[in-house]
Amino acid sequence: MEASAGLVAGSHNRNELVVIRRDGEQGPRPLQQLSGQICQICGDDVGFGVDGELFVACNECAFPICRTCYEYERREGNQVCPQCKTRFKRLRGCARVAGDEEEDGVEDLEHEFNFVGKDEQDGHYLTESMLQGHMTYGRVGDVESLHVFHPLPQVPLLTNGQMVDDIPPEQHALVPSFMGGGKRIHPLPFSDPGLPVQPRSMDPSKDLAAYGYGSVAWKQRMENWKLKQEKLQMSRNENGGREWDNDGDGPDLPLMDEARQPLSRKLPISSSQINPYRMIIIIRLVILGFFFHYRITHPVPDAYALWLISVICEIWFAASWILDQFPKWLPIERETYLDRLSLRYEKEGQPSQLAPIDIFVSTVDPMKEPPLVTANTVLSILSVDYPVDKVSCYVSDDGAAMLTFEALSETSEFAKRWVPFCKKFNIEPRAPEWYFQQKIDYLKDKVLPSFIKERRAMKREYEEFKVRINALVAKAQKVPEEGWTMQDGTPWPGNNVRDHPGMIQVFLGQSGGYDMDGNELPRLVYVSREKRPGFNHHKKAGAMNALVRVSAVLTNAPYLLNLDCDHYFNNSKAIREAMCFMMDPLVGKRVCYVQFPQRFDGIDRHDRYANRNIVFFDINMKGLDGIQGPIYVGTGCVFRRQSLYGYDAPKVKKPPMRTCNCWPKWCCCCCCCFGSTRKKKNDSKTKRGKNVRSSSKEENGATTLALEGTKEGTKGIENEKSAMSEQKLEKKFGQSPVFVASTLLENGGMLKGASPASLLKEAIHVISCGYEDKTDWGKEVGWIYGSVTEDILTGFKMHCHGWRSIYCIPPRPAFKGSAPLNLSDRLHQVLRWALGSVEIFLSRHCPLWYGYGGGLKWLERFSYINATIYPFTSIPLLAYCSLPAVCLLTGKFITPELSNVAGLWFISLFISIFATSILEMRWSGIGIDDWWRNEQFWVIGGVSSHLFAVFQGLLKVLAGIDTNFTVTSKAGDDEEFSELYTFKWTTLLIPPTTLLIVNMIGVVAGVSNAINNGYESWGPLFGRLFFAFWVIVHLYPFLKGLVGRQNRTPTIIIVWSILLASIFSLLWVRIDPFLPKSDGPLLEECGLDCN
Repeated sequence: MEASAGLVAGSHNRNELVVIRRDGEQGPRPLQQLSGQICQICGDDVGFGVDGELFVACNECAFPICRTCYEYERREGNQVCPQCKTRFKRLRGCARVAGDEEEDGVEDLEHEFNFVGKDEQDGHYLTESMLQGHMTYGRVGDVESLHVFHPLPQVPLLTNGQMVDDIPPEQHALVPSFMGGGKRIHPLPFSDPGLPVQPRSMDPSKDLAAYGYGSVAWKQRMENWKLKQEKLQMSRNENGGREWDNDGDGPDLPLMDEARQPLSRKLPISSSQINPYRMIIIIRLVILGFFFHYRITHPVPDAYALWLISVICEIWFAASWILDQFPKWLPIERETYLDRLSLRYEKEGQPSQLAPIDIFVSTVDPMKEPPLVTANTVLSILSVDYPVDKVSCYVSDDGAAMLTFEALSETSEFAKRWVPFCKKFNIEPRAPEWYFQQKIDYLKDKVLPSFIKERRAMKREYEEFKVRINALVAKAQKVPEEGWTMQDGTPWPGNNVRDHPGMIQVFLGQSGGYDMDGNELPRLVYVSREKRPGFNHHKKAGAMNALVRVSAVLTNAPYLLNLDCDHYFNNSKAIREAMCFMMDPLVGKRVCYVQFPQRFDGIDRHDRYANRNIVFFDINMKGLDGIQGPIYVGTGCVFRRQSLYGYDAPKVKKPPMRTCNCWPKWCCCCCCCFGSTRKKKNDSKTKRGKNVRSSSKEENGATTLALEGTKEGTKGIENEKSAMSEQKLEKKFGQSPVFVASTLLENGGMLKGASPASLLKEAIHVISCGYEDKTDWGKEVGWIYGSVTEDILTGFKMHCHGWRSIYCIPPRPAFKGSAPLNLSDRLHQVLRWALGSVEIFLSRHCPLWYGYGGGLKWLERFSYINATIYPFTSIPLLAYCSLPAVCLLTGKFITPELSNVAGLWFISLFISIFATSILEMRWSGIGIDDWWRNEQFWVIGGVSSHLFAVFQGLLKVLAGIDTNFTVTSKAGDDEEFSELYTFKWTTLLIPPTTLLIVNMIGVVAGVSNAINNGYESWGPLFGRLFFAFWVIVHLYPFLKGLVGRQNRTPTIIIVWSILLASIFSLLWVRIDPFLPKSDGPLLEECGLDCN
């Protein structure tokens, strides 16, 4: 992949491909054609034997190996063929080695040294054979011949082949890394616990030191190892063993070496904080039971309708509380060790072993998502603290805007100066807009004298960069009649947003991606998928799936990170934080994604509309992390690529059960019979399940490929099995052999031998608009379609496949973004989320009935059910908020006159509600103001956005009618947080406004009625007034947003002025001070004529 390839645009269906280059650019150089058979070990020609014919080292599989490598393998290696594991026989003209006289089967080394899993080898062989045979997909010359490298299998040694205590590697003990019933010493990628391993017999004529046993060095190492074991046990006892508990599915940690300790640990909430919290939850449940018993058994005869409505609403609220509360039963926190990650995977003097990662940035309309914001996000990605050759950034422009393309081109040029500045002075954050806006001492911890000078120069260059971006934005305001044209006069391929070819531009790649200091920069790729009329492009989910396929063809990193265009790297070590979980050998294999919390910039100090969503991110998500992991929230998430391909999570192999000789023999027989019967049942269930590909990977990471309807057979049907699997994989992933081949590489990596031009052509193919037709994309693979909140649905499907997720909260927030400030925009954002939940509830993926029998845990299912039904709470909430006004206007109430016992249950319920919230704030660390803002906006959003989302979702799913709500804006001033006071009228404002007016009228009417009826009516009035004030107080932020600044007059004064004016007006009318008063008797006409 080269940066000089130019903009590649084309359509696979129309057989079009255009390369638009800059002036003076030359195309990429084609690879040299390979001729003849090549040795798959050293890369030289195989050559000829002594008889003049082509040299064949293995007569079983004819694996191409040259004579030199063959002799070296027989003399110094393990003497077996790397492909079929058959022992090399002595050929004519070759020297005899030890073991040649025993070729009649006396010493069978084929099974003794079979450390490399056969499934893994078959998977790689199938990958490359599919690629060679079908990469051209019907057209000759698309892909050049591939050079496939098969690594030489090495026998695992206890010391990983390194010299320890002056003992050469050939004298180390050749033992398998896993013995049945024992504990694994350290993870090696060669062992297969499922295969029987025979211990090697020792030659009694040799000294034990030749095998590594009995030597002085061996004894010293054993003593040191025992000493480390004792220290490890002491540290476990001191810490209670909790930090070593990584989900209970990993082996015991045997070494005290810092580089081999866990990369992360759990930090459970202290028992002094969590146990009272759980006790209050149970007490609240009991109180709820007695409360509903009283409410149901004591109806109100004269207000039966009000009583019935209130009871139904309260039961719904209780059920919603249970769904929301119990997933918070096991909250945990996590801690990462970045130093251990570096010690393990970044050894001094050796290339970095950290895993590559592809980062996705999605944008649509540059007028709504400013290019400067996207540029800051890209700059923060390119300057991240991670090996540059491991990072690739893909920007998806789903609007095919030339403005985004040109802004990205400017960004790639500015990055050549910005990235070295960030890494030289180790600044945070690495988004220039937010770095230069910091109101802190930027000289803190800076020791280089040149920092001030270079910072001023960089700030000036960034301001010039902003001017260039603003000039592009100003130019794009008026579109030419003939459409946009590029610098060389070529029409911009995306002039028609709804009908344009796919476009790919590599801005920073392997050739040309260097900064001003000559250091390599991460890859930067612009992608705009093809769009044609008549196709459903599935909005953001479709764009993300296109990026998955493009990145798999070009870089194929095993991990992915997706970000919104307005979320930048606030912590340059965020990727390392995620890799502490993903690359941890104890917990990483079953982790599908690592979710970071969303943090925001530019929010007002009081967070009037709960934009930060602190309660969800710091309470709910911590609770889910203790069960099966947090839900996916759409951005700031690091994925394992294999989990997006619809595979099941790898199964955890439990250690064999220990037996005791003290039991009678008949007990052992019964246990064995029961175990075999259960095993047969499990085997039958497995055969009836999904057989396309079994993702139950062993701990050594060997990739296994299970073919549907076939078992392990003879070698004669291997080709037929490969053909069947190829057809099924193409039906699942699409008609791209390059992409299908990449899905079989669990650890990622680019395919050897493919030219950059052919890969770019294949990338255009996988982003064509018809590529996903008749495939599993959007159904089982990638981001799942069917909801505007594709994030919840995608994470739900992964959890149903048995994966778990991790919630990572680093001390410095990993990412920061922007949030809507004014009331209308915030309500529309909540409307979109609620609409997506309604769509999921009305689809086949509803958590109430989907995913049973998989790997989804019950408490995790509760959280997903709550995430999909919460919009329906708006109906009982609206009715419940209307009851106070009705009660005040009619003089009736929802409860009868309370007895002492009934009053006790009401008071106990209120106390338990407050106690639960206080203890929740205590263990989570959030403030009471954040909790109260969340409670207020729950009511505001419930009676507005959630209510409209329910009706809009019903119309969309059941009737196929898609409705939209218009927003009319009235601009504010230019002061800080001026957008907070911007008033935008929308239909969503009608229900809460009506509730406010009705409850205020009810308060006035209730007070007037009490004044008219005397002091006896004031007692019942207090209950109704409390009910009404509960609604008004929760809607108070909405009222502030509705009234606006109003020349900076405090809103509370306006509200109370209206309320008090109404009350005093009624009192004035009641008192009637201007009527004459008389103390004498009242004289009336009797009706008789006295005269």
